[in-house]
Amino acid sequence: MDFTTLWTLAAPPIVGGVIGYFTNDLAIKMLFRPYRPLYLGGRKLPFTPGLIPSNQERLAKRIADTIMGSLLTPEELQNLARKLLQTERIQGAIEWLLKLALDQVQDRNQEKAAAIVANVLHDLVGQSLPRVVKVLARQEDFLEAQLNQLFDQVLLELRLTEPQAEQVADWLLQSVIPPDVLRQLIVDFLTDRNIRVIDEGFREKTSGTYWVVANLFGVRNALTRLRTYCLDERESSNVRLDELVQSLGVRDRLKEMLQNLSLQNLPVATVRQIRKTMRDEIRLYLQDKGSDLLQGMSDSIDWNEVANLLLTRLRTSEVVSSSLHPISYELALILERYLERDLESLVAQVIPILNIDQVIIDRVKSTSAADLELAIQGIVKNELQAIVNLGGVLGFVIGLLQVGLLLVR
Repeated sequence: MDFTTLWTLAAPPIVGGVIGYFTNDLAIKMLFRPYRPLYLGGRKLPFTPGLIPSNQERLAKRIADTIMGSLLTPEELQNLARKLLQTERIQGAIEWLLKLALDQVQDRNQEKAAAIVANVLHDLVGQSLPRVVKVLARQEDFLEAQLNQLFDQVLLELRLTEPQAEQVADWLLQSVIPPDVLRQLIVDFLTDRNIRVIDEGFREKTSGTYWVVANLFGVRNALTRLRTYCLDERESSNVRLDELVQSLGVRDRLKEMLQNLSLQNLPVATVRQIRKTMRDEIRLYLQDKGSDLLQGMSDSIDWNEVANLLLTRLRTSEVVSSSLHPISYELALILERYLERDLESLVAQVIPILNIDQVIIDRVKSTSAADLELAIQGIVKNELQAIVNLGGVLGFVIGLLQVGLLLVR
C-alpha cells in the first residue's frame, strides 16, 4: 500500500475528529464570546456578541424564575426559616444581643444611655407616676397591705433610745414648756371662776383634818396670791418654777416616760384605729397633694447621677449576668410560639420585601460576560469538556465510516 492510499484511508477519521473537536469547542466559546458586538463597515457581524451576552437580560429573568419557581418556593423558605429559627439559635441570638447591649452601655455609650434613662426616670416619676397615684389613691384598699406592714413592723415597735429620750425631754423643757410658759399656763388656769370651783370643791369633799383646814383657811387665798405672784414677779416666779422643775426631777421623769412610750402599750382596738387613721390620712394626702409631692421630688433629684448609678450597678451585678440566659430562653419561647402561628403569613410578607427575584436579575445583569463565563465554566467545566471530546470522537467515527464506504466502493 503506497502513501497516497494510506493517506486516503487515514485522513477522513483524523480530519473528522479534529473538525468535530474544534467545532464543538468553537460553539461553546461562541456561547460567551465575543463579549461585545463587532462591526464591519458599519454593520454588526452576526453572532456578535455571544449567545449568552446578547441574551443576558432574558437569561437573568429565566434564572430568577427557575430559582423562585423550583428552588426558593414559599414552602422551602418556610422550612428554611424553621431550621434557622430553632429555639437554641433564637436564644443564642437574643443572649448575644443582650450581652452586646450591656457591653455598649459599659463602654463609650454610657453617657448617652444615662441621659436616656435619666429622661425616662424623670418623666416616669414627675409626670406619669403622679397621675397614676392620684387615680389609684381613690380606691379604699390603696396601699393597704403595704401601710399595714409598715405600721406593724416599724411604727408599732418604735421606741426612743435613752439619748433620744434625753434630747426630746430637754427640747420639751426648753422650747415647749419653759418656765415662762409654765408661769403663763398657771396664770391662765387660775381664773376667778376656777379658783372658786377649786375652793368650793375642797370645802365640800374633804373630811377630818383636811375639812378643818379647808373651812378655816381655804385655798382661795393661797391660789389668788399664787396668781398675783406670777403676774407681778415674772422673773422671780420663772426662777422658782425652774428650780421646782429641777428639784422634782421632771426631766428624768419625762425621759423615762418617753422611753416607755410605745404603741404596743395601747389597747388593740386603739392601735387598729390609729393604723386605719394613718392609712386614710396618707391616702387623702396622696389624693390632694400627691402629684405636687412627686413632681417636687422629681425636680429635686439629679436623675443623671441616679441613671449612672443604676447603669453601673447593672454593669457589675451578677444577678443581671446570670439572668441573661433564662431571659433569652423565655423570649425565644415567646418568639417561637409567635412564629409557629404566623410563620406562613410572615414569609408571604417577607418575600415581596426581599424581592429576591429582582436581586437575582440585577446580579446576573450586572455581571460581566467574562465573569459569567468563568462562573458557568467553573460549575460545568467537566461537562463542557466532555461535549468537546464527544465532538472529536463523533468526527473520528464519521471519518471511519467514510473510509469504510471508500473500501466498499
